[in-house]
Amino acid sequence: MDPSWNDLKLFLQVARLGGLSAAATATGLSPATLGRRVAAVEQQLGQPLFLRSQKGYRLTPAGEDLLVRAEEVETAMVAVKRWAEGAAAQRVVRVSAGPWTSAFLARHIGRLWSPSDPFGIEFVTANEKVDIGRRNADIGIRNQRPSEQWLAGRSMGRVAYGLYARPELVHGVSAGYFVGTASGGYQTHSARWLQAHHADRIAIRGNDALGVLELVAAGAGISVFPCFVGDSDPRLARMAPPIPELETDHWLVCHHEERHVPAVRTVTERIATLMHEHSRLFRGEGKAR
Repeated sequence: MDPSWNDLKLFLQVARLGGLSAAATATGLSPATLGRRVAAVEQQLGQPLFLRSQKGYRLTPAGEDLLVRAEEVETAMVAVKRWAEGAAAQRVVRVSAGPWTSAFLARHIGRLWSPSDPFGIEFVTANEKVDIGRRNADIGIRNQRPSEQWLAGRSMGRVAYGLYARPELVHGVSAGYFVGTASGGYQTHSARWLQAHHADRIAIRGNDALGVLELVAAGAGISVFPCFVGDSDPRLARMAPPIPELETDHWLVCHHEERHVPAVRTVTERIATLMHEHSRLFRGEGKAR
């Protein structure tokens, strides 16, 4: 008898989490039950899938092969589920991006969606890359070309970064202090650049992007922001030309199987048009025409 999809889901949990205890927490099953189910899959396939030790479960070559195939099944099952949900309810297009880009899109929501559209939009704001392959999002905006073979990407140009401060020389700005990101916060490449170049002058830190922005706007010091953020905030002034080594790419990414779905295609085209119209702003060359 071939393994069922339910058995493959349990195999995926154990493979990804590296052991029975963590997988038991994720699935709600006991470690003993999980162990029996995994052993049953191995018996059905006639070969071991894991090397077991006190440190956890490590995949064998056969297990690595099955992982690839099980993830393909997972992708297909999620697609079927999404199709069934779409047939019964309004389609929701999930757009993943970092905090700054998500905020930019939110300010222009009227360009991306209207009440007459037969779909809704959900913003998935995350600093880490959201897995479009497993349908955690339909559309992603990333700072590099997608390397995954199942993703289709479209270049949206470049994003410039610069140093910004409150125009009036007050508080930390007048003293030449910088505002950085706390060590417990997510370290972007711009935050790492600031730490590398001005660590001795960082007097105040925030643990998220918005917090740092508000500190700079209040005059606490100088910091690095994407030009489309700093140039759009009337409370801030750019202190120097964009920093060449911080410039990044801007890519609009979709799953190649879903990019032709009408709702996804519509939102993708609207985002592409919006960003094209604001390309000079993203490149640090001034506000959009």
